[in-house]
Amino acid sequence: MALLARLHPGLGWLAEGWLLASCLAIRGLRDAALAVAAPLARGDLPGARAALAMIVGRDTEGLEEAEVTRAAVETVAENTVDGITAPLFFALLGGAPLALAYKAVNTLDSMVGYRSERYRDFGRASARLDDAANWLPARLTALTLWLGARCLAWRGRGVHLSGALAATRREAPRHPSPNSGWPEAMVANLLGVQLGGTNRYRGEISERARLGAPREPLRHAHIGGAIRLMHGGWALFLLLLALPVALLGWLP
Repeated sequence: MALLARLHPGLGWLAEGWLLASCLAIRGLRDAALAVAAPLARGDLPGARAALAMIVGRDTEGLEEAEVTRAAVETVAENTVDGITAPLFFALLGGAPLALAYKAVNTLDSMVGYRSERYRDFGRASARLDDAANWLPARLTALTLWLGARCLAWRGRGVHLSGALAATRREAPRHPSPNSGWPEAMVANLLGVQLGGTNRYRGEISERARLGAPREPLRHAHIGGAIRLMHGGWALFLLLLALPVALLGWLP
């Protein structure tokens, strides 16, 4: 990238933009969620389960519409941080190289950061480093999700703003991850649904804290709602962080 910039500044910017784009999963996350929502809308539950199995680690066989929807909404909420806002956060601090470094940490955590006998020693460091890297972006993302929801409410979209901030602060620490609970709790409260509950991984039951109040039963339309919240959240995240960084001259 530095070599290209020496040849021509425009080439350096193009390389920077291309590398940064490779760190962001905005379109991929949206498309993966829609691939689950579309068969659900048609009543094709087996098709929705198959699409869901491509993006989650839990067992999808036998899941009904509400549980398929829950898994898809949780995936959108959690990966809004991992796949969009956290890379943007580090890109604003140190350009594409720092965003790539973050993605390397995040990918290593996904590969070996499991609480299992096989990966316990090798994966502990990557898991802790990933937790530290996501600590601030996760909490900022929860805030910008709420701010984005205010715009959706102004446009007549069905979101539940009342009490969402307080509920998220109260519920997020219940999640086993120090960071994932923040976007998941916020999305749950804004959509008026309950996330968390019983998951199965290779036949073994895992209980997750329940986040949000079940004002509405989970249905496929909530996947679209989670996608709208995702877009509003990352756009405001970028806007609110880029302005002060640009004003202070911190952009690389």
